[in-house]
Amino acid sequence: MDNSTPKTPRPQRPIVVIDDEPHILMAVDTTLRMSGLNHVVTCADSREALAILQNKGASVVLLDLNMPHLNGRALMPRILEAFPDLPIIIITGTIDVETAVQSMKSGAFDYIVKPVEESRLVTAIHQALRFGELRRENLALRQHLLNGSLKHPEAFEDIVTHSPKMIALFHYMESIAPSTQPVLIRGETGVGKELAARAIHRLSGRKGKFVPVNVAGLDDNVFSDTLFGHVRGAFTGADTPRKGLIEQAAGGTLFLDEIGDLNHGAQVKLLRLLQEHEYMPLGSDVTQTSDTRVMASTHADLWSLKQQNKFRNDLHYRLRTHRVMIPPLRDRKEDLPLLCDHFLSQAAEALSKTKPSLAPELTKLLESYDYPGNVRELQAMIFDALAQHRTGHLGSSSFRIHMQRTRAAQSTAPAHEDPSPDAVAFGEPLPTIRQATRMLVQEALRRTGNNQSQAANLLGITQQALNKRLRNWNKQKS
Repeated sequence: MDNSTPKTPRPQRPIVVIDDEPHILMAVDTTLRMSGLNHVVTCADSREALAILQNKGASVVLLDLNMPHLNGRALMPRILEAFPDLPIIIITGTIDVETAVQSMKSGAFDYIVKPVEESRLVTAIHQALRFGELRRENLALRQHLLNGSLKHPEAFEDIVTHSPKMIALFHYMESIAPSTQPVLIRGETGVGKELAARAIHRLSGRKGKFVPVNVAGLDDNVFSDTLFGHVRGAFTGADTPRKGLIEQAAGGTLFLDEIGDLNHGAQVKLLRLLQEHEYMPLGSDVTQTSDTRVMASTHADLWSLKQQNKFRNDLHYRLRTHRVMIPPLRDRKEDLPLLCDHFLSQAAEALSKTKPSLAPELTKLLESYDYPGNVRELQAMIFDALAQHRTGHLGSSSFRIHMQRTRAAQSTAPAHEDPSPDAVAFGEPLPTIRQATRMLVQEALRRTGNNQSQAANLLGITQQALNKRLRNWNKQKS
């Protein structure tokens, strides 16, 4: 059975074809539908065109220049006056190319010469659709910046924050949500990349499901079977057909987590899906058409993977049409009180305990830590601390133990070849070991508000060792 017809109109607003020749209308309609663009409206009488556009709307208009009653040269300015952001592609005979070029100077998006070449037509339509989409997104983003408030704050209720960086990101996410183009979400492990993807899906208004899958470690065949499914007899043990996640996410969003770990064979298949909106289940020779929007996330640096020939350049550019970069928790520590309160409530409910308050010294300790595991690490720390908690304020002992273990693990981890972007940069001349040590201690004390216990924890030494060092320095001064 051929299931190649999309379940939802593509594009959402119709492609309107205006031409007085019935065979041209039929040929264009057939070509577009065969390429997966199934939402086409034809108009043989140019006098009816504006009424059709008013009633049905349009994403792109294909307009013939030479028609009776009202020709394309006269109709185009009327369309642009009523719909200034609507891309218009001129269809013209060879002798009218100069006129078509003049039309483009007057506002047409492109022109196609008769007889219409199928590949040229489909390419022009896709470019016009993308152009129209980008124009709408830019307008939406501009409106967000001018308004300064979120239209749908409820879409972000799972993300606990009042950080200005995150709020600015929410505005951008609102503006790109209606797009059909891919979204690449970057950020360190534990920052909440899937939460961001779910928020964009909710904002998009797409009627299909949000379907997440972690693609790390999937080989080519498993990737194909997981995403595209298989027909009966596709391989040994395939006794029944299986729907892939693409079909399960029809009309919705497919979220590919850890896209940087995808192997080359799977990258090629994903690229075809993104470019052509087509795929084939394992064991089938029938092409299926997809209207699923793809979002991907990674903690890896795809630019670096490209340089190592581990990630395709064309796939990278296709995925990163829209880019969301979620800041790490250490860059938005103003969220710590909110997050701690949120996770304490969650933990108290899950463990059937009374929600405690935070000990005063714990707040300073939490602010002094860099959270390599980000929000997810903070959540785990709070759940573990509350599981051990008995009465009174929530103390700092379990947090200190966790931080010390993490710092010890980091200090024994293999060094990276490239310096971290957060690495200390010294001027000239280079400080001595003694001077650098004093600078490090002073910085730890500054970050902890001169709390020696917390500063020692930050430096990975005992409080006694820090106190001894400070006493020696004070003696040298006197």
